[in-house]
Amino acid sequence: ADFNYGADEYDAEGNEEPKALPEGSETMPYIDESPTMSPQLSARGQDSGDGVSPTPTDGLGTGGERDAGKGLEMRKLVLSGFLASEEIYINQLEALLLPMKPLKATATTSQPVLTLQQIETIFYKIQDIYEIHKEFYDSLCPKVQQWDSNVTMGHLFQKLASQLGVYKAFVDNYKIALETAEKCSQSNYQFQKISEELKVKGPKDSKESHTSVTMEALLYKPIDRVTRSTLVLHDLLKHTPADHPDYPLLQDALRISQNFLSSINEDIDPRRTAVTTPKGETRQLVKDGFLVELSEGSRKLRHVFLFTDVLLCAKLKKTAVGKHQQYDCKWYVPLADLVFPSPEESEHCPQVHVIPDHELEDMKMKISAIKSEVQKEKANKGQSRAIERLKKKMFENEFWLLLNSPAIPFRIHNRNGKSYLFLLSSDYERSEWREAIQRLQKKDLQAFVLSSVELQVLTGSCFKLRTVHNIPVTSNKDDDESPGLYGFLHVIVHSAKGFKQSANLYCTLEVDSFGYFVSKAKTRVFRDTTEPQWNEEFEIELEGSQSLRILCYEKCYDKTKLNKDNNEIVDKIMGKGQIQLDPQAVQTKNWHMDVIEMNGIKVEFSMKFTSRDMSLKRTPSKKQTGVFGVKISVVTKRERSKVPYIVRQCIEEVEKRGIEEVGIYRISGVATDIQALKAVFDANNKDILVMLSDMDINAIAGTLKLYFRELPEPLLTDRLYPAFMEGIALSDPAAKENCMMHLLRSLPDPNLITFLFLLEHLKRVAEKEPINKMSLHNLATVFGPTLLRPSEGESKVHLTLASDIWSHDVMAQVQVLLYYLQHPPISFTELKRNTLYFSTDV
Repeated sequence: ADFNYGADEYDAEGNEEPKALPEGSETMPYIDESPTMSPQLSARGQDSGDGVSPTPTDGLGTGGERDAGKGLEMRKLVLSGFLASEEIYINQLEALLLPMKPLKATATTSQPVLTLQQIETIFYKIQDIYEIHKEFYDSLCPKVQQWDSNVTMGHLFQKLASQLGVYKAFVDNYKIALETAEKCSQSNYQFQKISEELKVKGPKDSKESHTSVTMEALLYKPIDRVTRSTLVLHDLLKHTPADHPDYPLLQDALRISQNFLSSINEDIDPRRTAVTTPKGETRQLVKDGFLVELSEGSRKLRHVFLFTDVLLCAKLKKTAVGKHQQYDCKWYVPLADLVFPSPEESEHCPQVHVIPDHELEDMKMKISAIKSEVQKEKANKGQSRAIERLKKKMFENEFWLLLNSPAIPFRIHNRNGKSYLFLLSSDYERSEWREAIQRLQKKDLQAFVLSSVELQVLTGSCFKLRTVHNIPVTSNKDDDESPGLYGFLHVIVHSAKGFKQSANLYCTLEVDSFGYFVSKAKTRVFRDTTEPQWNEEFEIELEGSQSLRILCYEKCYDKTKLNKDNNEIVDKIMGKGQIQLDPQAVQTKNWHMDVIEMNGIKVEFSMKFTSRDMSLKRTPSKKQTGVFGVKISVVTKRERSKVPYIVRQCIEEVEKRGIEEVGIYRISGVATDIQALKAVFDANNKDILVMLSDMDINAIAGTLKLYFRELPEPLLTDRLYPAFMEGIALSDPAAKENCMMHLLRSLPDPNLITFLFLLEHLKRVAEKEPINKMSLHNLATVFGPTLLRPSEGESKVHLTLASDIWSHDVMAQVQVLLYYLQHPPISFTELKRNTLYFSTDV
């Protein structure tokens, strides 16, 4: 209930099973007051033993009434989650206070464990903090249990905020408390035993009665708690109407909390993250995280630590159960000797072996299929052993994906000779590492060599100081953590301002899926301006995503800097920013406008989200004169054609000038361009050909995809969908061939001729795979779910879980299209003539 990741151990080669992290042993060195960091508190309500139902109520009146009801429900969810974590926090404080009394009792005897002065220092203000929170919890709990629109609780948060002075005293004493506890542990074995294993009571409805936590971890909890309370205030205010009596009280509480956080932030950071060198200097941990290193030709997962004067690359050593874990240092580079080689200097660096996209896609499908199996097992109250086995398999697959998907090179060179190569999946992260290192290099740094003892001390401190505890895979997430969003995010990048001088500017959008970030869309370059107006819309598929990142670049046209390595990004990042995708805020039918501020630059954008089940709905067009949303048979009959004009024209244009475009059909076209083309085709405008020849090729590819997606029923028809699913599952090649050909023969002629026309086009696109990076598998992944979808009635049966319908059905849909793409050419006349072995209905 402390919103942590679960598994703590990993092995850089991926051989070791993840083990659970003892509750409370995480440290959170950075206090963040920003609302974007808000954890998904609402998830907690489901398990809190406060008799609070977390499900939103149905049938809440109309309009404003429904909004008010939703806000009420959201506040209750936020509070239930907060109460559950508050209970755990109180138990942690209790565990900390437990040894205090016996220690005080021995202090006055002839054999004291600690002196009264030491006890006073270590446990300073803990009793007061405990009493404040116990009173707060006891007052809030009954209010949440009897929750309705008349309940007020703002005064409780205001009172809690007004008592932050106690926390200030605790923070001021925190460093001395830690140092005293450490010294006492070293000099007194009895106290060392006590402080290594404090027993924290589990929540009242949890199966675990106690967990063991160190005193050091518990002493950090109060600092962590202020941040949590501040985040909860953000969430409560978001869902409290401005005219509600709680609103001004919560605002006041938030103001006090934020001021308090700002005042203590500078104090805490160095305390939590410093290690003292043998010479007595302070070396601080600035950043750490998991990166993939290309070492001796193979990919290894490393934990990289950036200290004030050195970059250290480590791997967690395998240790016997119960033994203290340690890192093993692979290499280190003093920052004074560290340089980033420019692309032309990195010729001697090893070339990156990129895993084909279709292998990565296959693995994602497997992971999604295992996820739905886990959900089914849980729903059917399956055996925990079976669930554990599935989770282990999922971890292995996710680990493989994490290791093999990054392809953006991040090169580091030591002036004294050796170069290292990391691979990242996100340019955002690469620039964060680079910027953090460059900031530190502005200071007056000296070159040095660490003695073996110094290196041992530094590597030994990594385990204690690290801020990232787990590899970012979903198998490490707690069940009640937000699973993220599945569906389509529509983003319009409007404009940007704040540039000091004119430049050629564009933006890229990244979202996280399967634990890491990938670039999903890119605006056009707006040339020679300080105020670019892109106004471009993108549709981004989300696969369990929780964040959206926007990066703003200056385009580089200097030929000497453009490297042969495809994945090298030489354009300069002007700014970058990130926002959380809050499911409640995003899931509305309306556009939600926002601004991301970065380096003095403001980027304006709007977004809205469509869940997977909503995106399955096909709405027939009300007017039958156009082509979008109109049955294919109606269009071909009207045009007196075998294949709709729109399909022929878009394919012809793509083959003329887009067949070598990297990521054709995968990269989003600008939505406003696609809508313009849609309108022209619908109106059967005479200027279609002129417009097509001027239009960005990705918009034309997007128009073709949109046409198939908006057909009133999929090209391969609702009626035959179940049969296609059964046919592709057959194991015998002859039976599968017979069935799959028979199904094509069963399609109406316009559908079949159009499908065969598209098939041959996609094969021609895939022939250019070395240039356009679009394999048959990639094309099947893009088009499969568009041409072949369950009817709405069919999909409702499956909709147990957003990702469930996705993984199971999409896998099969992709396989069906891939089967026909890999098949020798299929001719319409041959098909119709050759009725193979039999032609009974499947």
